[in-house]
Order: sequence, then structure tokens, then C-alpha cells
Amino acid sequence: MTNSIAEIENADFMFVIGSNTTEAHPVIALRMKKAARRGATIVVADPRRIWLTKLAKYHLQLQPGTDVWLINALMNVIVTEDLVNHDYIREHAEDYDAVKEVVLRYPPEEAEKITGVPADLIRKTAREYATTDRAGVYYTLGITEHTTGVDNVLSLCNMVVMTGHLGRESTGMNPLRGQNNVQGANDMGNNPIYHAGYQKVDDPEVRKKFSDAWGVEVPETPGYRLDQMMTGMHDGRVKAFYIMGEDPILSEPDSNHVEKGFAGLEFVVCQDIFMSETARRFAHVVLPAACFAEKDGTFTNSERRVQMCRKAVEPPGQAKPDWEILQAVARRFGADWNYSNPEEIWNEVADLSPRFAGIRYDRIQEEGLQWPCWDREHPGEMFMHEGKPFRGKARMFPIEYRPPHEVADAEYDLTMSTGRTLFHYNAATQTRRVSGLTAKQDGAFIEVNPSDAAVRGIEPDEKVVISSRRGAIQARAELTTAVPPGVVWMPMHFAEARANELTHDVGDPEIGTPEYKVTAVRVEKLAG
Repeated sequence: MTNSIAEIENADFMFVIGSNTTEAHPVIALRMKKAARRGATIVVADPRRIWLTKLAKYHLQLQPGTDVWLINALMNVIVTEDLVNHDYIREHAEDYDAVKEVVLRYPPEEAEKITGVPADLIRKTAREYATTDRAGVYYTLGITEHTTGVDNVLSLCNMVVMTGHLGRESTGMNPLRGQNNVQGANDMGNNPIYHAGYQKVDDPEVRKKFSDAWGVEVPETPGYRLDQMMTGMHDGRVKAFYIMGEDPILSEPDSNHVEKGFAGLEFVVCQDIFMSETARRFAHVVLPAACFAEKDGTFTNSERRVQMCRKAVEPPGQAKPDWEILQAVARRFGADWNYSNPEEIWNEVADLSPRFAGIRYDRIQEEGLQWPCWDREHPGEMFMHEGKPFRGKARMFPIEYRPPHEVADAEYDLTMSTGRTLFHYNAATQTRRVSGLTAKQDGAFIEVNPSDAAVRGIEPDEKVVISSRRGAIQARAELTTAVPPGVVWMPMHFAEARANELTHDVGDPEIGTPEYKVTAVRVEKLAG
């Protein structure tokens, strides 16, 4: 996230694409609502009519998987009407001409045929975004969970750079993180191509630095991505899994295939605060972990803010903080790990990672600090790339549209997208234990447009069968015009009706993120 959450209140234009913000990020959505009450413009680009569309000036209700067409069409208007920030491009960007050449092939009238968004709305959105000084882009998994997820993100980056909406307050490129410490997990190197602080594993200088610090020879090649791990279960490359705070048989695509892989593993360890479905069915060892209120440490939120977390209560039974469990396991492997508290661990991270160097425990007792924070005197970056992009010039990428891997056809005639609801969280391992939340939402459902339901003879709240080329599940049909004809939507929280039994496991070719947002399905009345 280039900018900060507090800046949203001062934004004059918010382009929210692929983000059901009020349900997935309700606190951030409060800032958007406050800005809207002040007079700011919100434009929502989403296949569904979400709550935020009530406040939106325009709702660009695009067909699932057509994001690149829409974004290129927005840039087409910006280029053809000469709304480009030429000074910014000249001083701070490269490869603009290649992007210009591509987007000129994506006029709004053609975009309307592909995306379903009226050309007039595309033109109005492009003009207002380009000419508004404080204009920011906000997106989440609706952009990234596609076989073209990288293309979608790079297209948005092109639009941000083209208009010079970078390096200033209330602008920028702002991914809203889907979990409370997923930013911190990435920051710490939980990514096969990076060490902590986004330092490349295959960089010889980085490798030497970490090898010297740890007294071992760290690998020079990247590890497996998650999708490669899932494939590796089936071809023999992966024989064991160590899982922390994750429930793969609910959260991974084509879950029946995932189950077969787990059934063949030699050893599975689950480290968690509750018994997940994966732990219950496949774990050989379960290591009880402490929850957030039972341990000290740091959390890093969407705006890159490292914040202190202090233990409020003791862990129950044999539960321990994750770092203590990992250290105990490492010692049994023969490692000489002797950390005594989370502060020592963080100090090592800060010593080895330049962008975290100035963040120390004595500085984050109250409010926390945002990285990059280069030294003890640095206040942290409220927004990044001020003056100029970090790398000197922002690189732009010409992106052509590629259709989704799987589209609706005569056999599977509806397009299903998946997501989250306000009342549950991920695999619902925690939230379905809360009576108040289950009272609000106690089981699986699928949103169906009334016109699609009528053709199929489906009544409101009737149980239906949803099937794809990979499996079939049952859920309650919720008839709503929130989804357009031809599109259905389903939450991924419910173990008794796993939406991911239906999704395919083909991911983005560059990073492997699965295409949860576009699956061809059919919906039928339950027989008998």
C-alpha cells in the first residue's frame, strides 16, 4: 500500500476495484464513508452490487475476468483526451510509449462489448480520476485472484503512473490486505523468492549477508510457491507439510484434488489455535499455538505500520507462542537458536533489513511506525515514492487482455465468483465458534439473479446443487439482483459446502495465485 489508511478521509476520488470493502475491510470502509460524506467521489468496479455502491457515483459492473479490458479502456480515454501527466511521465517513468501503443487498441465502445460497462461510464470515470488531484486506487483479491492477476495489478499501476497519482497524500496504489498480519508475514520473508525486507534470495550479496549472520549457507535458489507445493504432493516432490494458521482443504482450489494429495503425504504438522478441517482429518501432529491475545510481538497492517502486540492472558494448556514452538523444533534439528523474546527476533530482522532498520521496540510502544524507516531518526513513510519512485523511474508494462482460463459454456452456463462475508473469516475456523456470528449467518448460500432462478424453477431459499467440472455441492439459493444475470456468487467459509470443490487450480503463470473469481458452473434444483 503506497499510502496510509488515514489519508483516505482526505481523498477526493476513490477508485475501488475488486474489493468488497465494507465486508472484507470494514474499518477501512469507515474512512471511505467519511470521505464520501465530505463530498469525495467513489467509483466501484465490481461484478456484484456491493454495499459501497450505495455511496458510489458510478458502478462499473464488469463481467468477471475482464479487468484488463476495463483498465486499458480507462487509459485509452486518458491518452486520447490528453489527460496524461506528461511532466510526471517525462521525469519519473519509462516505457510509457509501449503502454500508449497498447491502450489505443482498447476504445471504450469495444470495452463495453467485452466488459458490459457502458462506454459513457468508462469515459466519465477516466476523466474524473485523471483530473482529480487527490485520487487513489484501492483493490483486493477481486483483482489478484485470477490467472491474469499480475496483469491486472500492472495495468492499475500503469494508470496510476500515467496520471502522476503517486508520491503524494491521498493518492497511490493501495492493496487492502485480507488478513490482519499478512503484510507482516510477507515482510518477514514468508515468500519463496525473498528474505525478510524483500531482499532477493538469489542475490549473491543478500545471500552472503544472511549466511554470515546465521552461520549457515542459505539456499541460492527460490523455494516452491504454494501452487507448486500443491502440485508437488501429487508428483512426489513434496512428502511433508508444516502448516501454520491455514486450512488448505478449505482454502485451496479444487479441494477434492487437494485432499487426495494430503492423503498421500508421509507427514503433516498443523500448528494452530483450533482444530481446522485439515488438522482434524490429515495431521499426524498438532502443535497448540497461542492466539494474538496470549503472546507478545508485532503485527504489520495494510498501511505497512508495525505495531506492538502485548500479551493480555496466559495461553491455555500446552499452547505456546509460535516463535517458541518453532525454536523448539529447530533445536531438535540441531540448530543453535537461543532467542529469549520477540524483541530479540525483531532486532535481528531490523539489523538485516534496511527498510526496517529504524523500527525498534522502544519506538513503537504507542502508535507503531510505517516502513520504510531507514534509521532511528526517520519518522517512517506515511506515503511512499515522494519526490520520485524508489527505483529512480517507475517502469510501465504494456498489458494485453487475456481471457479467464475457464468461461461459461453450454454445459456450465453460469460464471461463479467467490469471496468473503462480513460475519465470517477465511475458513471460519474461529468465527463459526461464535454464537452471535453463526446466528447472523449459519450456513452456506449462493447468490443467484432472479432471472436465472426463474429459468431453472428455483425458489427463494431453496436448496440447490452447484456443480463444475471438478465436483458438486449443495447450498441455499439466495435470489438477488446484486449479481447480474449469468453470474453467481458464493462465500468460501463453509466446510459443509466448500466452494473450492468447484474452483480450478490453474493460477497466474508468474506467481501461481489461483483464479477463485471465475469458475464455470451450473445451478440446478435439488432432485426429489
